[in-house]
Amino acid sequence: MEKRAFIAVGLSIAVFYIFSMVFGPDKQKVAPPAPQSAPAVSGTSSQPPAAPQNAVPVSGQASSANNPQKEISVDTDLFTAIFSSRGASLKSLTLKNYREQNAPTAAKVVLGSDADPNILLFATRATGINLLDSTVFMADVDGIKVEKNGSRQLTFNYISGQGFTVRKTYTFTAGEYGIKLETQVFNNSAAPLVGAIQQVMTYPAEPKVKDNRYDTAGSYLFSDNSLQSNKIKDVVSASKRYDKSIQWSGFADKYFMSAILSEKNSIASVELKKNSAGYFESIISSPQFTVNPGQSVAITDRLFVGPKDLDILKAQGNSLEQSLDLGWFTVIAKPLMYTLKFFYRYVGNYGIAIIIITIILKAFFFPLTHKSYKSMKGMQKIQPEMMKLREKHKDDKDAMNKAVMELYREHKVNPMGGCLPMVVQIPVFFALYKSLMFSIELRHAPFFFWITDLADKDPYYVTPVIMGITMFVQQKMTPSNMDPMQQKMMLALPVVFTFMFLSFPSGLVLYWLVNNVLTIGQQMYINKLVKD
Repeated sequence: MEKRAFIAVGLSIAVFYIFSMVFGPDKQKVAPPAPQSAPAVSGTSSQPPAAPQNAVPVSGQASSANNPQKEISVDTDLFTAIFSSRGASLKSLTLKNYREQNAPTAAKVVLGSDADPNILLFATRATGINLLDSTVFMADVDGIKVEKNGSRQLTFNYISGQGFTVRKTYTFTAGEYGIKLETQVFNNSAAPLVGAIQQVMTYPAEPKVKDNRYDTAGSYLFSDNSLQSNKIKDVVSASKRYDKSIQWSGFADKYFMSAILSEKNSIASVELKKNSAGYFESIISSPQFTVNPGQSVAITDRLFVGPKDLDILKAQGNSLEQSLDLGWFTVIAKPLMYTLKFFYRYVGNYGIAIIIITIILKAFFFPLTHKSYKSMKGMQKIQPEMMKLREKHKDDKDAMNKAVMELYREHKVNPMGGCLPMVVQIPVFFALYKSLMFSIELRHAPFFFWITDLADKDPYYVTPVIMGITMFVQQKMTPSNMDPMQQKMMLALPVVFTFMFLSFPSGLVLYWLVNNVLTIGQQMYINKLVKD
C-alpha cells in the first residue's frame, strides 16, 4: 500500500509542477474599457507654480528638437537609477546587491533596459489634456546622490502652450526600494481641465536572455482582493482591463519586479495590451479629476523596483507580498519561508536552514509515519492468510470481502493506515517545494564545497545521485504487500526521480536527500519496535 501511495505522491508532484508552469491563476474576464468619472484625487491649490527659470513655453507638445532628451542618474545605497526626461520616466535601475550570475565579477542585475528606448517605466501621459508619454520634460539637475539616512527629490516639469503645467516629483529615501511619486497638474488656462493621469509601463514580449528567472515573467496586479497574472500571449488578441479595488500593478519575473502602488485609491484602472512596437504595455490610470482655472490637483503613488524578498515586499504595504505567487498552498508556504529566514539569521547558511526545517518537519510527522509503518508491517504479516482467503473464496466475492474484513479486525490492521498519514503530508511537501523554488533568498546562496548556488542545479549531479541511492535503500526497507513483479517495477522509481532531480535546484534536492536519510533512520527504528 505504501508503494502505491508513493507513486501517487510522485505523480501528484509531477502534475502539480506541470500545472503550475502551464496554468496561472484564473484570468479575470473583463469588459472593454469604458469612460470613468471619479472625484479629484487630492485637494486643489489656488497658486499655480512658477515656471522654472530654464522653462520655455512652447505651443503643443514639447519636442526632442526644441528640448533634447536628458538622462539623470540617482544613486542610493541600494540602487543606481537612470531617469529619462522623455515621459519623466525610469529608464533603468541597477540593483547593487544582486548579480546576474553567481560570480564576484558578474554584472549587476538591471531592471528596465537602457539599451532599448521602448522599455520605459512610469512614463506619464494623460486623458483629457494633450500630454503624451513621449513628451519631453525638463529637469534642472544632472544627477543626485542620496546620502546615508537621507532623502532626496528629483523633479521634472512640462509647461504646455495650451495652458497647463505638469510636474512629476520622485522622492528617494536611503535604505528603501520604495519610491514616492507625486504628479501635479496645474491649470493656467481660463477653462476647467477634465481628465486623468496615466503612468505607462512597458515590458519585453520575450526576454533577450534565456534564463529560468523569466519562466514566470509577465504582468501581475492585485485587484478585488485577488492576484491576477497575465503573459503577453493573454493580451495579443484583445486588451484586458481591471478596475476593481486595485492595490498595485506591475511586471515581475521569478525574482524581481517593478510595480506602482495605489496611495489613497490613486489607481482607478489598469489596461494591459500589446502595443504597436510589440511590447507588453500596462496603462495605470488615476481617477478622473476636474481642475478649475488657477487650481491644481496632485496624484500620489508609490513605486517599487527591486527584489521579491518576502520581508521587503511586505514592508511596502498594499499586499505587495501577494506578488510572490506560491500556488495552492500559499498559506503553508509563506510561514515556511519566514521559518527559513529565521533560522538563516542564526546559522548564516540557507543549506543548513533547509536541513533544520527538514528535521523539524520529520519530527512533527513522526507519530503519523510511525502509525503508517506499523500498519504496513501488520498488512505484510497477514499477507499469507489473505492469499489463502482469496483462494478459498475466489468464486464468492462477498464472502471473500467479509472474511478479509474479519481478518483485519482480528489483527487490528487498518488497510488505509499506510496511506492516509502520507496524504496529510503532501500539502506540506508542495508548500516547501514552492518556497524553495521561488525564494530569492536561495538565489546565489552557497551551501558547502561544490554547491555554490542553492537555487541552481548541482553542477556535478552528486546530490541527485545520492538522493536516488537513498530512495532505493528506503524502498528496500519499506514493508510491502505487492507481488514480486510489482516490486521489481517499483525499483525503477528511484531512477526516474534521480533523472528528474538532475535539473532541480540543489536546495530542493538537499531537502529530499535529507528527508530520505531521516526516513531510513526512522524505518530502522520502527523495524526494531515492530517485530515480525
